[in-house]
Amino acid sequence: MGDEWAGSDDEIARAALASSPNAVVALDRDQTVLVWNAAAERVFGWSAEEVVGRRPPIVPDELTTEHTAALERVRTGEPVSLRTRRLHSNGTLLDLRVDISALRLGSAVAGYVCVYHPALADHVARERVARRARLVRRLTDVVGDINSELELSAVLDRISASLTELTGADAGGFVLIEGERLRLVSTYQLPASIRGTTTELRTSLVDKLLRTGKTVMLESNGLDDLVWARLGGLHTIALGLAAVGGRPYGALYALFANSTPGHLELELLELLAGHAGIAVGNAVAYQEAVRQRAHERAVFDASADGIAVLDQSGRVVRWNPAAAELTALHGETVIGGPPPFPVPVAGEKGTFQLDNGRWLDVVSAQIEETGEVVVDFRDVTAAKELEEAKDLFLATTSHELRTPITIVRGFASTLDSRWDKMGDPERRSAVHTIAERARSLGELMDHLLLGARAGADELKVRIEEFDLAGRIHGATLGLPDLSDKHRVEVELPDGLPYVLGDPLATDIILGQLLENAFKYSPRGGLITVGAWPEEDNVVVVVDDEGVGIAPPDRERIFERFVQVDSGDRRRFGGVGLGLYIVRSLARAQGGDVSAHPRPGGGTRMRLVLRCASPIRSDTPMR
Repeated sequence: MGDEWAGSDDEIARAALASSPNAVVALDRDQTVLVWNAAAERVFGWSAEEVVGRRPPIVPDELTTEHTAALERVRTGEPVSLRTRRLHSNGTLLDLRVDISALRLGSAVAGYVCVYHPALADHVARERVARRARLVRRLTDVVGDINSELELSAVLDRISASLTELTGADAGGFVLIEGERLRLVSTYQLPASIRGTTTELRTSLVDKLLRTGKTVMLESNGLDDLVWARLGGLHTIALGLAAVGGRPYGALYALFANSTPGHLELELLELLAGHAGIAVGNAVAYQEAVRQRAHERAVFDASADGIAVLDQSGRVVRWNPAAAELTALHGETVIGGPPPFPVPVAGEKGTFQLDNGRWLDVVSAQIEETGEVVVDFRDVTAAKELEEAKDLFLATTSHELRTPITIVRGFASTLDSRWDKMGDPERRSAVHTIAERARSLGELMDHLLLGARAGADELKVRIEEFDLAGRIHGATLGLPDLSDKHRVEVELPDGLPYVLGDPLATDIILGQLLENAFKYSPRGGLITVGAWPEEDNVVVVVDDEGVGIAPPDRERIFERFVQVDSGDRRRFGGVGLGLYIVRSLARAQGGDVSAHPRPGGGTRMRLVLRCASPIRSDTPMR
C-alpha cells in the first residue's frame, strides 16, 4: 500500500511540474539540473534532454556571482526572490523574476528549486497603462457614435469604417453567426458584390477563433481561398469576436495588405469588437422588439436602452433590465400598470423627468399586427445638466456684468450732468473708476472667451523652452503694493530648471492663482510662491492663509461655472471660469494644476510643468 501511494505521489508531482505555467528548474548542490519542466523548455528554448545532468547554460557570465550568492543564501536557510536576466537558447536576454528555495531531503539541503516567471520593467508597465488610456480616449467617440444608432445596417457600416480608422487596416468587415453559417453583413474598402456572402461556420476562421477560447486572433496562412482574398496584396487577417449577452454573436475582420498589425492593433480590435457586440445587440433588440414583440428574451435583455412593451390598453407587459435600472423600478412593480412616464405618439419624441431625478428621451412605435406599442427610452440627464449649466452661465454672467455696467453708467451720467460743478479731483476720480470697471469688464470678457475655447477643446498653446523663474518674478512684481493686509514672499532655488510650455499661457495661470490667493484671503496674511524640480517636472505652489477649500470641493472648483458657496466665499463673485481656464491651460501644456490644504490653514495651489530636457547649462542662477 505504501509503494502504491508513493507511485501516485510521483505521478502527481510530475503532472504538477508539467502543468506549471512557470519555468521550474531543480538543481543539486553542484548546480547540475535535476528537473527541467515543460515551461522551462518554452521559456529558455532548451529541451530537458539537452540540460538535465549538466549546469544550465542560462546564467550570463556577468551574473554568475549574483547567482552563486543567491544560492548560498538559500543554502543557509533564507529563500530568495530577485529580478534578474537569463539567457535564451537563441542568445537573447530574458527579463525574469526568480524565486529560489532549498531542495531538502529530511533536514539536509540537497539542492535548489528555482521558479522563473516574466518580470515587466517599470517603464514598460507605465507605457502599457498609458497606451490603454490612449486607447480608451480614441475609442470614446467611436463607441458613442455606434451606440447612438439603432438602425442595424448603419451600426454595422460605422463599425467597419471605424475599424480601419483605429487599427490602420486596409479594409474591414463584419460577419454574423447565424446557426451553423456565417453571413457577411458589412464591408468597408471591399467590393460591394461580396456583401451578403455566406459560408459554413465549421470551416471558417470564426470557428477556429471560437475553439481557441480567445476573443482575438491573428491569421496569415491559407488566405487565398477566402472571400477576403479580393483585397489585393492581402497577407494578414486580424479577427475579433463580438458577443452579446455572453454568447458569440459575430466577428469583426481587419484586413492588412500594406501594413502589419502588432499588439496595439490587436488590443484596439479586441476593444472595438467588444463594443461592437453591445452596439449590434442594441440595434437588433430594438428592431426585433418592434417587429415581433421581442420574443427573443436574450436579445431583449441585452439592450442598453430601456425597452417596454405595452398592450392595447397601455399596460406594461414587458420591461427589460435596462428599463429597471434607468427608472429604479423592477418589472414586478411596473408590469400590469402604466409606465412611470407619458408615452408620446408614434413618430414623436418626448423628454420627461423621473422621480429619481433622471431625464429620459422616449420614443414609441406601434406593432400593427398586434396593436402593441414598443417604447424605447434612454438617459439624457447629462444633456439636461448641460442645458442647466448654460442657464446658470447666462444668469451668473448677467449678474457679474450688471454691477460694473451700473457703476460705469452712473459715473458717466454724473460726469455728463455735473461736469462744470465738479472739481478736477472729483472728475479724475470718476474717470478712474470708469476705467477700472471697464478693465474689469474686459477681464470678464477674456475669461468668457477662454472658457468657451477650453470647453470646445480649442485652446491653442505653443510648446517651447522658457525661464519659469523669470515668469514667476514677473507675475509677483508689484503685488505687495496692491494690499496693505497681505505680504508676498517668493522662494525659488538657484538654477531652477527651464520648462516646456507656453510662456503667455503660464503668465495667465500664475496671474489667476495669485489673484485667487488675494481674493480668498480677505483678512490678509502671507502669500508664498515657491518652486522646485521634482523628477521630470517643475512644481510651482501658491500658498495663502485664507478661507481654505472644503475637501469635497477641491476638484469641483476646476469645473466650469463652479463658485463654491460656503461661508464668506459667497461675496467673492466671479463666473466660476478662472480655475477651469487655469487647468485647461496647464493640461494643454502637458502639465496640471490641483488644490490642496495648506498646513496651518488656507489653500495651496500646485502647478506642475514639464522640465525642459536637457536642462540648459546657462540657466540663470538666483
